[in-house]
Amino acid sequence: MARSVFTGEYRHTLDDKGRLAVPARFRAQLDEGAVVSRWIDGCLAIHTMAGWEALSDKIAALPITDASSRLFGRSIFAGATDATLDRQGRLLLPSFLRDGVGLTGEAVIVGARDHAEIWEPATWAEYRRAMDDPETLAQAIQGLGI
Repeated sequence: MARSVFTGEYRHTLDDKGRLAVPARFRAQLDEGAVVSRWIDGCLAIHTMAGWEALSDKIAALPITDASSRLFGRSIFAGATDATLDRQGRLLLPSFLRDGVGLTGEAVIVGARDHAEIWEPATWAEYRRAMDDPETLAQAIQGLGI
């Protein structure tokens, strides 16, 4: 099976039922189903089933005696739901996930290598400004071996 790589940035509108169109170039990677979860930095993540299983395995391997491990696991699993694309290529985002990140009418969907992320537009714009600052980026990647 080919490895899933999510790239790009897209804007889509949530309909009144909380459905969000997934970019066409992401849809084939989600044919086997998906899991949508709360994610780091105040956004949601769309995981492939294989990616979700790999993440679940990593979380299961964390020490249960570590409070940070328990916090991360609870946050990810309590804030996750199985999702299936409908015939129009949309995912239904439950209200608890939409409300948690402030999604109302519009959303930004961004590729993040092994998953896609769903951002509230103003939150993404703020994050993007920091990410686009050359000094901030240089400082962030310092020591990563890139």
